[in-house]
Amino acid sequence: MTVAGLAASLIWQLQTEGASAEEIEKVKIHEARQVSIQKKVLPDSLPRFVFNSGRHFEYPDAVRGIYVTGHSAGGSRFNELVKLVDSTDLNAMVIDVKDDWGQITYKLPDDSPFAHLGQNYIQEPNEMLDVLEEKQIYPIARIVVFKDSTLPKTRPDLSFMDGKKIWVNGRGESFVNPFLKEVWDYNVDIAIEAAKLGFQEIQFDYVRFPEGFERRDSQLKYGLGDYKDSKEDNVQKRVHAVTDFVAYAKEKLAPYGVKVSVDIFGYTATLPEAPGIGQNFSKISENVDVISSMIYPSHWTSYFGIAKPDLEPYKLVKEYAKLEKAKLNELKNPPISRPWIQDFTASYLGAGNYQVYRKEQVEAQIKALYDEGIKEYLLWNAGNNYSPNVDYTLDKK
Repeated sequence: MTVAGLAASLIWQLQTEGASAEEIEKVKIHEARQVSIQKKVLPDSLPRFVFNSGRHFEYPDAVRGIYVTGHSAGGSRFNELVKLVDSTDLNAMVIDVKDDWGQITYKLPDDSPFAHLGQNYIQEPNEMLDVLEEKQIYPIARIVVFKDSTLPKTRPDLSFMDGKKIWVNGRGESFVNPFLKEVWDYNVDIAIEAAKLGFQEIQFDYVRFPEGFERRDSQLKYGLGDYKDSKEDNVQKRVHAVTDFVAYAKEKLAPYGVKVSVDIFGYTATLPEAPGIGQNFSKISENVDVISSMIYPSHWTSYFGIAKPDLEPYKLVKEYAKLEKAKLNELKNPPISRPWIQDFTASYLGAGNYQVYRKEQVEAQIKALYDEGIKEYLLWNAGNNYSPNVDYTLDKK
């Protein structure tokens, strides 16, 4: 209650108890002074805390970026990749800050609670950002959220247990539990460290439960946190946990002036929601600045009526872009669409089902996006080996 409210309550109480007019007048004068003091000391609205990293980056005309591992960012490859971006129409780098194994890729300040987790992949993160700032290469911090094989080693209670062991998938990877707010805070705090360093955007990846979780959710042991008493079915609990994390992260990062983006499976845009992993395309999109669907042609089945999608990158990307646009147009405040496209060869698909991806195949995907009005995109190559001589804006087409 405000000082004015307390004063009114006190005066009413004195009147009901039969206080004299003189006593009541003294109280009115005293309380009027207190209200005056409060107005001088406390403004109507306090300014919101806003952190300034001291770095300045202009948001590009449209983000056209590449993926960069921690090892590449901290090694000799970094200069090569900077040259690639600086000499073409590329203008952004998505750099691993917390990688696919849950390792933080640079040493954090000694007073950080995560200082002991920082690796030395990027030995001089400030110098790295100095270079990016000088070249005006837009820096995006990639943080792999719920796929994490590092945290469960010391906190198995934050993971999924298979009997007495931490559950791992077929690739030997662990996940942490999206139901637990302690896991949320852990990842958000790492994101805040990246924002303080000067990254302009936080990109959350693996914002989901493990693939096929609906087939094992009743066998594994794990906590439900605040969702324990929910009357919803398991699918909706997972959807709410994932969506709630994204909304929570965006709110916590707001004072740091960074954009928030999320990577999401392309196929989730084709479904009301992905039941096992908890991703709902529309609900996540409502809580981010940028949505980055992973739409690599090699990762699709014949959903769009394309028997061998890897062989038809233009058609596949165009069909997806049309579908995504329709979904985003249903939202009141749609995010920027910035898909991940393919710059790698998916030989694992077997003879006759794949092709070598070079300049032609990359440009076909870019053209498909452009033809549907999508100007932003990111290139994925796990080894950071990108096709040469690509026209990244197709301005001659």
